Amino acid sequence: MTRQQRADFVAVRLAELYPNPPIPLRHHDAYTLLVAVVLSAQCTDERVNQVTPRLFALAGTPAAMAQRSVPEIDAIVRPCGLAPRKANAIRELSRLILEKHGGAVPRTFEELEALPGVGHKTASVVMSQAFGHPAFPVDTHIHRLAQRWKLTDGRSVEQTEYDLKRLFPEASWNALHLQIIYYGREHCTARGCDGTVCPICRALFPERRRGVVTRK
Repeated sequence: MTRQQRADFVAVRLAELYPNPPIPLRHHDAYTLLVAVVLSAQCTDERVNQVTPRLFALAGTPAAMAQRSVPEIDAIVRPCGLAPRKANAIRELSRLILEKHGGAVPRTFEELEALPGVGHKTASVVMSQAFGHPAFPVDTHIHRLAQRWKLTDGRSVEQTEYDLKRLFPEASWNALHLQIIYYGREHCTARGCDGTVCPICRALFPERRRGVVTRK
């Protein structure tokens, strides 16, 4: 198969498995999604979802969060790791949203990425999942599977994003990045599939199962 043929096969199979992939981070608006994504850095979505109900009960808007101290926020978000850095970022981005954007989460990559604790991946998640703007956030699952399926050479996350955007139609990006994440968690895990076990790997690379290729 060519790289494009592999991408087309992956898209069809994932659409069958996950026709309507839900957003894994619980939230109720763009602001709470932004905060949840900041907390998800080097942390599982499951852990974030355990923490955010208490955090948003304390402060669920930029105005309310900006009034809280870093120690108050840190006491709640500490299980997500990288505290108090995350706590400080959440308070400061809330303050800036209030002061510079009238209390509304900005709707451009440039403005989002100017906020503390918000990198390109976080901005991409918010742009795609909160505002419906085409984006392709690349997390560890996507980076790993894109290499395993030979859709990119994986030199960097940036290169993976660039390659995937070229292979898949823009209209599919928002759903597809979620579909790949779910597939990576449920079928093609880092330890559970060596490139020969899961249904997509078996279909794309039958030679691996025959022992012709031993490395993923």
